[in-house]
Amino acid sequence: MPVPDYALLLDPPAFPAERYAILSDRLAALMGTGNDVLLIQAEAVLALEAAATSLARPGLRALNIVTSPYGAWFGGWLARGGATVRNLAASPAKPVTLEEVERALNEGQGFDLLAIVHAESASGILNPLPAIAALARQRGIVTLVDAVASIGGHAFEVDRLGIDIAVIGPQKALAGPAGVSAISVSEKAWELLSHGDAPENSMLSLMDQKKLWLDAGRGALPGTPPPLEFYALEAALDRLEAEGLESANERHERAAAATRSGIRALGIPTWVEEAHASALVSTAILPDTVEAKAFLAAASQKHGADISPGVGPGAERLIRLNHTGRRAHPEAVKANIAAFSSALKSLGHAADTDSALEATEKAYSDAPANGV
Repeated sequence: MPVPDYALLLDPPAFPAERYAILSDRLAALMGTGNDVLLIQAEAVLALEAAATSLARPGLRALNIVTSPYGAWFGGWLARGGATVRNLAASPAKPVTLEEVERALNEGQGFDLLAIVHAESASGILNPLPAIAALARQRGIVTLVDAVASIGGHAFEVDRLGIDIAVIGPQKALAGPAGVSAISVSEKAWELLSHGDAPENSMLSLMDQKKLWLDAGRGALPGTPPPLEFYALEAALDRLEAEGLESANERHERAAAATRSGIRALGIPTWVEEAHASALVSTAILPDTVEAKAFLAAASQKHGADISPGVGPGAERLIRLNHTGRRAHPEAVKANIAAFSSALKSLGHAADTDSALEATEKAYSDAPANGV
């Protein structure tokens, strides 16, 4: 395979200022919202930190749901700014339950903010966002959702769900660039963000973004925007819009179903029941007789596979098979299953590769044929 000529990426033309507002509107349509959408010139972790830092102040009461290290980071950023944070930690590497959230809300003294991650790539789980968002909305609580992984792979409609702040990034299910992200902000959220302790003259200030871009007519972005990232974002949206968002979501669902069929055909249990599983990665529980480090080394030798360890407490024995973005495709799914089976066999564990691949193919043939 020839090595790309990366010199072609040098000296890119400036991204046209008039196209930032168009990009923002396209992202709003993707998220299903009429709220303001900010373009953040950094990867999504900075966008999440910016949201937390801009919200945080003494007197703010937040219920922060922790189902991975990312949720723990968010609670820390809120506390750093003086907020009173109740971290609701789910069972290790498992989704939170509606009952746990309702109990925490009832035990609290009245929360201003509820923060949650939608889909967790760290462990392959999906939190019950619609029910939790409805519960927060009934109580007048501002909701913040990390939808970085889920956008483009799961149904996610900001206005229908009543979400006040949504943070997205194009680098996962959209298979776009990692160096740019976006945040949608409702009127109710702007009220919570408008306080005397809000940061100013900072990359972490959403109020700066409002003043310098939204209120200025959505022309040129402040600072020095990275043109390559914005051209790549346009290209990713072009591709998604050509496919159709519903079709992209279905493509991820089929890839997840086929992957899990293949895993189970190998006699390996999956980590979480289907109702609470993400369509982005599938997680399998490694047999006790197989050492994780040796398994990952063996699996990585299979060309075309994308297999990695789980991340965070409770995920130590989990193996992730990635079918996010362009990997939500039959060939990528089969490469993962073949690599998983090959690694098991190389370590002395019985595995029927042919049966596992047949199971993945059957899952695809049993599913609707549009989109792949």
